[in-house]
Amino acid sequence: MASEAAVAAAMDKYADMIQRICFIQLKNVQDTEDVFQEVFLKYFLRTEPFQSDAHEKAWLIRVAINTSKDNLKNFFKRNVIPLEQLVAEPATLPQENQEILTAMTRLPKNYRQVIYLFYIEGYSAVEIADILKKKSNTIYTWLARGREQLQKELGADYFEG
Repeated sequence: MASEAAVAAAMDKYADMIQRICFIQLKNVQDTEDVFQEVFLKYFLRTEPFQSDAHEKAWLIRVAINTSKDNLKNFFKRNVIPLEQLVAEPATLPQENQEILTAMTRLPKNYRQVIYLFYIEGYSAVEIADILKKKSNTIYTWLARGREQLQKELGADYFEG
């Protein structure tokens, strides 16, 4: 098990990234908070040491994505009407990021993941391929298609400035 100090340090370093990854996948704040806690609980319970900071970060990204997927597969989640359909949820994102993040949530899951990791987290396509266990050419294709869909939705002007 990781020490409380190690967990606290990892949370300080990666909390924003994990929250953004979870929000992009789950599209609501409540599930994002639940998965966020699960990710760091798994971190706390992990017994093997990390090889490097990059390994630690990649592991957290992978766990956040997989835990988000598991959350979406949950029987209860699939068979209950989402609360946001009943009550409009106030915006919790900074205004300058809200338009792009909202557009990203409408992308197919694969495009959403690679666009986020490439543009927000700064990973290269080869690194993303390694994290997601996909071929690099697949990642390049998903990036191009994701960009194309975002450009259609947001307009070409959005990408020029």
